[in-house]
Amino acid sequence: MIILLTVVHVLVCLFLIVVVLLQSGKAADLAGAFGGMGSQTAFGPRGSATLLSKATTISAIVFMLTSMSLSILATRGAGGNSSLDVTKKNSLTAPKVGVTPVAPAPKPQGGTPPAPAKK
Repeated sequence: MIILLTVVHVLVCLFLIVVVLLQSGKAADLAGAFGGMGSQTAFGPRGSATLLSKATTISAIVFMLTSMSLSILATRGAGGNSSLDVTKKNSLTAPKVGVTPVAPAPKPQGGTPPAPAKK
């Protein structure tokens, strides 16, 4: 199931890239080159949705659905170990803030060993 979903996801991703690159921008006409809006509307001329814009919308929706499905299947297959669980375990073993660890006693310097303790 994951392999099929991954293949569909990659194909939709490539199709989405091609469709977006084939579209022309809003100001692609001659009036847009000189700063004209081409219409008196506030946000520029709004034409009917073309086949490319519909294909972009549909492929974007399929891309999001496959992305969410793959992430859900990946977390279920991992046995429930998420990055939050690892962070929680590390925070339990990490030293607390404000607590300074005690350093070991310094070793004596020099060539003579320390005198043995008397009984």
